Amino acid sequence: MEIKFVHISKYAAVVSLIIIIAGLIALGVQGLNYGIDFAGGAIIYANLGQKYDISDVQKIVSDAEGEGDISYAGDKNQDVVIRMKLTDNHQEIEQEITQGLKDKYSIANEDINIDMVGPSVGKALTLNAIKSILIAWGLILVYVWIRFELKSGVAAIVALIHDVLIMFSFVVLTRMQVNSSFVAAILTIVGYSINDTIVVFDRIRENTKRYGRKSSKVDIVNKSINEMLPRTLNTSLTTLFTITVVYVLGVQSIKEFSLPLIIGLISGTYSSIFIAGPLWAVWGEDADEKLAVSK
Repeated sequence: MEIKFVHISKYAAVVSLIIIIAGLIALGVQGLNYGIDFAGGAIIYANLGQKYDISDVQKIVSDAEGEGDISYAGDKNQDVVIRMKLTDNHQEIEQEITQGLKDKYSIANEDINIDMVGPSVGKALTLNAIKSILIAWGLILVYVWIRFELKSGVAAIVALIHDVLIMFSFVVLTRMQVNSSFVAAILTIVGYSINDTIVVFDRIRENTKRYGRKSSKVDIVNKSINEMLPRTLNTSLTTLFTITVVYVLGVQSIKEFSLPLIIGLISGTYSSIFIAGPLWAVWGEDADEKLAVSK
């Protein structure tokens, strides 16, 4: 049985709109939970000289009443990096953490280094992130325009904007930290999502040549998406399974990248099925009706 994706797409669009509006409302009410990359903070780098368990370091940070992202670093993962936001008593917390590391791992003062990151770095990172996303969208639009047509390029960009807004709304609603990992996840999803969309547009182009005179654009899009659905779902589920395992087994810094990526993968698959192709079909049908009326 052929699924009428174009007809279902209006309901899917309502669901997307609800999620995006909820994210924008939450943004206005509570703002973003900026990480150290954007808000500034302290980075404690320590050479522990031995293998260690992150949970042990996390206990030291918790005992000092601090909050931070902890990750392995250095050769053989014997170094630790603790990234913390600035607070009113951050110096006292830093001293307790460094003393805890010294007591636990018998290291000296020279094995510990504390660097401060100002919010100005976050402003530069934000600007560069926006530039990167806009440049990516522009190049994708040109590529799809050349390979297919302008309507396909615009539909693809609308789908990509949808994916970014869904990821952004999820991060706002769940109060996840907005940091460089989130920016990397967005750029990753932009590349992944457009690949899925191009595969669908390839099949639409083939079916347009084959059935163009006998079928409407809506029927062609429905047929094309149905034909590509097994391939799309298999690819997406395989990738999703891998990223989910990374999220479950990974440390906090990996989770901050993989969780938005999971949402983006789901949204990217969803948009290639319910946004890009159906939007192209609706625009094409409207253009054909206007052309028929003018004649």
